[in-house]
Amino acid sequence: MRGNDHPAQHFSNSDDSGIGMEEPPAVAIVILNWNGKHFLEKFLPSVAASTYLNKKIIVADNASTDDSIIFLKQYFPQVEIIFNLTNEGFAKGYNTALQQVTADYYVLLNSDVEVTPGWIEPIVELMESNAGIGACQPKMLAHAAKHLFEYAGAGGGWLDAFGYPFARGRVFDTIEEDKGQYNDARPCFWASGAAMFVRADMYHVLGGLDEYFFAHQEEIDFCWRLQLAGYKVYVQPASVVYHVGGGTLPKGNHQKDFLNFRNNLVMLAKNISVTTALWKIPMRIGLDMIAAYKELFSGNKGAFFAIAKAHVYFIKWIWMDKKQSVFPVSKKGKLYGWYSGCIVWQYFIKHKKTFSEIISNK
Repeated sequence: MRGNDHPAQHFSNSDDSGIGMEEPPAVAIVILNWNGKHFLEKFLPSVAASTYLNKKIIVADNASTDDSIIFLKQYFPQVEIIFNLTNEGFAKGYNTALQQVTADYYVLLNSDVEVTPGWIEPIVELMESNAGIGACQPKMLAHAAKHLFEYAGAGGGWLDAFGYPFARGRVFDTIEEDKGQYNDARPCFWASGAAMFVRADMYHVLGGLDEYFFAHQEEIDFCWRLQLAGYKVYVQPASVVYHVGGGTLPKGNHQKDFLNFRNNLVMLAKNISVTTALWKIPMRIGLDMIAAYKELFSGNKGAFFAIAKAHVYFIKWIWMDKKQSVFPVSKKGKLYGWYSGCIVWQYFIKHKKTFSEIISNK
């Protein structure tokens, strides 16, 4: 960690001989891959063209059975490859890989993300200028419609009092057009795991991602723990990426429904006090049940049973698996990007559909 040095000290190019220049922080861009050759073909060239000098690109392969490795060795020999022996999911896959990577900053980057020129520099400069920033994300726009925010992160992630995630530019399924309304760099609650910069030392101090989650919302849980440890999470919209989304488990997949509902309850139970959990968790389960029956009456039995299964597994976690999610973290940090109300009420009852309607002057 380099403290509060001014970023100009690290990015000066005034002396072509290199005398007096300090090497910029080392950035490791780590792409977790599982049978994603088609994404690597399409998006890895944009990552390889990144202008930041002190970077390395690593593909952590989760035991792919397609031709991903052959493709990488043939067309991107400069890319390092880490071989995970099994498909360990997003959380454990990254934990296993990052134990083998040395850098000042990690970038957890999805394989279905197209990056833009100069996307690394603004975030590294911001984090170098403020040692209190533990993680940061770029502005995330939709690859299929580049004028729109993208679901998984948009202009910076927020969380409401009952654990529902939303973002500047996305509330539930309402996606806003990017008109520059969220172009200021500011603290948020969570950074999207699709393109998350994190201080490497803090990643390991906090124990990495919670492997019980397997996939979905583990980055929100990590950012919550990061804030409780006294660090801030930021969004830096001067950096822009385009995300496809749903590359592994597309929207409507009932395994995705199960993981989202189960993991969200686990995350709540882990990070709020016991006294708060005693009333908040039952209320949250009640809201989940309303959502489940809404799906059932709409003819979506699969979603109904996925939510029910999530509740069963949450109870199992409380009694049998909770020890897997114990991390060394203090709980004294201030939470940013926290909405003390309920966005379900605001969105469905009061019909406030956008972030700015719900969160005024934020």
